[in-house]
Amino acid sequence: MIDLVKIHVKAGDGGRGCVAWRREKYYPNGGPAGGDGGNGGDIWFAVDTNEMTLAKLKFTHSVKAGNGAPGLIKKMHGKSGDDIVIPVPLGTMIRNAGSGDLLADLTKPGQKVMIAQGGKGGLGNYHFATARNDAPEYAQPGEVGESLDLQIELRLLADAGLIGFPSVGKSTFLSIVTSAKPEIAAYPFTTLEPNIGVVDLPDGRGFVLADMPGLIEGAGEGKGLGHEFLRHIRRCRVLIHIIDMSGAERSPIEDYEIINHELATYDGELDQKPQIVVANKMDDEYSALHLEEFKKKYPSLKVYEISALQKKGLDAVLYAAMAEIEEAKKKDEENKAPQEETVIYRYQPKRPDFYIEKDAPNRWKVVSQKVDHLSDQYDLSIEEQAFQFAEALDKMGVDDALRAAGAKNGDQVIVNNHILDFKD
Repeated sequence: MIDLVKIHVKAGDGGRGCVAWRREKYYPNGGPAGGDGGNGGDIWFAVDTNEMTLAKLKFTHSVKAGNGAPGLIKKMHGKSGDDIVIPVPLGTMIRNAGSGDLLADLTKPGQKVMIAQGGKGGLGNYHFATARNDAPEYAQPGEVGESLDLQIELRLLADAGLIGFPSVGKSTFLSIVTSAKPEIAAYPFTTLEPNIGVVDLPDGRGFVLADMPGLIEGAGEGKGLGHEFLRHIRRCRVLIHIIDMSGAERSPIEDYEIINHELATYDGELDQKPQIVVANKMDDEYSALHLEEFKKKYPSLKVYEISALQKKGLDAVLYAAMAEIEEAKKKDEENKAPQEETVIYRYQPKRPDFYIEKDAPNRWKVVSQKVDHLSDQYDLSIEEQAFQFAEALDKMGVDDALRAAGAKNGDQVIVNNHILDFKD
């Protein structure tokens, strides 16, 4: 099952504004008429209920949205870049691969979130006409679109999860209580990926049940199917722990202890989830003896006796699971923040646009990829473009930041590969 991938996403860059002039028969002094550049395309992720795994992203190393087109003459706006919408399954979590921060958790059908925003298009030269300069030879460059590396993880959304060693009867249980058709065979690891089914109770209630691949000792460190299994049960509200009480393969007591140890090893919260203990294969002649020993070891633990093969005792387990699920949902509702339902995450870079460093006495450095990129768009040997660049820095707050840092009139300021004079 493909449930963990890494990709790089890059939103589109904004188009450059246009430098153009109005040239019509009766307007000899037409003035500036350069249009704005188009906005860069955004990167979106959207839940698609037809998707079951992340297989389509397995060999997708990078995704890039379209760039905005440059502005046109006659104040015409350039075309905006195409957005990219990436379909993912329900239960997908999107993290910043570098920091590990959770950017989005897609848990609802139809949910759609923007992860990387395209750059804004630059303004055309007609925006910069003033009484002192009615023929500006300058247009803004487009902004750079956001870019980041993502780790995309799928955690199946199920109300209850079946856990236990291989071959204890989990798949048989699922096939009987739901319409799912998992592979069932007399050898370990017949279940190589989670299977999901819906339990419909006679009273009209129901829940989603997942059969997880069998655990073995050391799964918490990644042995066997290890982490490929354990990540999925984090979302389950209740765990149904099935034990082979016949003792044909292993000691039931050891089974119970090992599985719970692996849950705690992988994630300390997993062994705190409500757990329904089910003694399966009670039709075996030795099961009653092993069950008696098990209850002596854990006298306060409620154990449900079933025979999945003979379809006996299953209803009691399902109703107990339903009760735990409803209780968990009630607690979630009580603890839920009022705004949680309406907040849709959109990625915002946490780093500031720039910061100021003191490079030497009376010399300062503006550290910023955004400012460096902006400076590359200007020819500072041209007085008008140098003036526009200085205005852009002032609007970004660079001048105020320099003053706050202690810059004085006449100090040198390093911006990218340029050394400028600070004038207060």
